[in-house]
Order: sequence, then structure tokens, then C-alpha cells
Amino acid sequence: MTFRLPLTTLIGVFGLIVCMTPVAFGAPGLQVLYLVPLALAVWLVRTRTVAGPETIVACRVWGSRQIAWSGLAGLRIDDRSRVWAVPHGGDEVRLPMVRARDLPRLAAMSGGRLPDPLAEAGD
Repeated sequence: MTFRLPLTTLIGVFGLIVCMTPVAFGAPGLQVLYLVPLALAVWLVRTRTVAGPETIVACRVWGSRQIAWSGLAGLRIDDRSRVWAVPHGGDEVRLPMVRARDLPRLAAMSGGRLPDPLAEAGD
């Protein structure tokens, strides 16, 4: 299961490129402005969280971090509904694109290693 922004958001990046073109060619050296949509496109494609039956992988632009479900002590949710993985004896790892509303799907993917928050609320 992959948590990411839809790749159709790249249409917005293309629109940004089209809108930047008159400005980028308005003066010599302004072509460097094309680095902004390029960086945005790389971020959109690369940033995601992949949850598998044995591991969860947090992918960022400059690398990724893989954590086995058995090595996970739990999850932490901050005040902005972002989810952090808390491994045993390690630093917390931000799970990109995962929000609190995604916890039931994440719990189902963990194979019972994480409790389902909706099942606990119903008891």
C-alpha cells in the first residue's frame, strides 16, 4: 500500500512551467527559475510511504528509511495529524503522506501488529 500525492498533481507543475516561460525568457539568466518546478516535481514523485506485509518504508527526496513491523514500538500523531513511526531504541521517523485518517488502513497492512484505532473506539 502506497501513501502519496496523486501523480496528477504533476499537471499543476506543468502549468507552472508554462506560466513561468515568459518570465524565464524575459532577461538573461532567469532560466534558473525552471529549477523551482523541477524540484517540486522531484518532491512529488519521490516522497511517499510504502507499507508492505513485513516492512514500512518512508521515502524522501534524499533517501529512505525502512522499518520492520516487528521493530516498531508504535506510532505518534502530532497536533497537525502527521504520523511518526517510533522504532524500538531509535529516532522517530516521519511517515510522509500518512495522516491520522490513514491509521485503519495502516493497521490492516501491519497484519495485526498495530491496533486498529476504530476497533478500539467501538469497544
